[in-house]
Amino acid sequence: MKILDWYILKRYLTTFLFTLLILIPIAVAIDIAEKVDKFLREENLTLFEIVNDYYKNFIIYYANTFMPLALFIAVILFTSKLASNTEIVAINSSQVSFTRFLYPYFIGATIVCAVALSMNHFFVPSSSKTRKAFEKKYLKKKKYSDTTIREFSLQLNDSTYVYIQNFDLKRNSGYNFSIDLYDGIKLKRKLTADNINWKEKDSTFKLYNWKERKIFKERDSIFSGRSLDTTFTFTPEDFNYKNIMAQEMNSPELVKFIEVSRKRGIKNLNAYLVELYKRTSLPIASYILTLIAVGLAHRKSRGGIGVNLAIGISVMFIYVFFLKVAEVLGAVAGANALLNVWIPNIVFGLYAIYLYFNARR
Repeated sequence: MKILDWYILKRYLTTFLFTLLILIPIAVAIDIAEKVDKFLREENLTLFEIVNDYYKNFIIYYANTFMPLALFIAVILFTSKLASNTEIVAINSSQVSFTRFLYPYFIGATIVCAVALSMNHFFVPSSSKTRKAFEKKYLKKKKYSDTTIREFSLQLNDSTYVYIQNFDLKRNSGYNFSIDLYDGIKLKRKLTADNINWKEKDSTFKLYNWKERKIFKERDSIFSGRSLDTTFTFTPEDFNYKNIMAQEMNSPELVKFIEVSRKRGIKNLNAYLVELYKRTSLPIASYILTLIAVGLAHRKSRGGIGVNLAIGISVMFIYVFFLKVAEVLGAVAGANALLNVWIPNIVFGLYAIYLYFNARR
């Protein structure tokens, strides 16, 4: 690497870290202002627990979240500074092509991408688990038990759906249970029960105050009773599946969880697939955002750094909007989760390529 490469790479990384160190304290200050009254209400909560269990993991999570924004702002800031000081003009005059000029930028993007990949796939999920446990224990209005599943729904296959309002995994009992069988969009059979118990000994369910409705063209048949012993293609372990947050599992655990869930017959796993795929797509965006930022800021502007920064933030806002919409659409049953997660990178990658060829002229 030449002196110029080291100079640009140093500016790239130091400005990136500086921007990140500005954004994180702002997020922490806002969060403290929102939650200080909740902290004070908990008599047994110590300052050490707040810092070690919550804010340490809060910082890890938001440092990872803010990485793309910090990277984009940092590249625009120092590239605009290079342009305003006519340093880029001097570099071009020394017969350095735009492609060669980008070399240290992409080394910096590779470093950021590698850090983001390791954080996304391994460190952030484990820290999120501790942070979520703290939030559940001290910050949530309702104190939920780890053994209780509430408002649970499960798609067993293309035509069968299960719903249960409450199930206690410790007691193996629940209430307000229903299972619906569809033929296309038409309901063909519905079984409901006020209470449901799992009998582990013989792997059966016992329904209390049950009612079954079978729907035919001419008429409906209704059956009911006080109790019914029956079997289903699911167990209470499948109820617990929804209780596991995708954000709290590292990638090997998440992949294994998805495989096990598929074997159990669970169809809609798109929310988990979206989480898995975006752990790679977001770090890869470091290259795209770097190229866009350089493409926007490499020429000297009459408005100075402020204009470039305003344009850059607008582009970043659109990118984040695309990202969130793609995640929501990708989580819908039947959607292609992989394609939806990568659509923002594909669209903005094309924009980055356009800026690259435009800058080479």
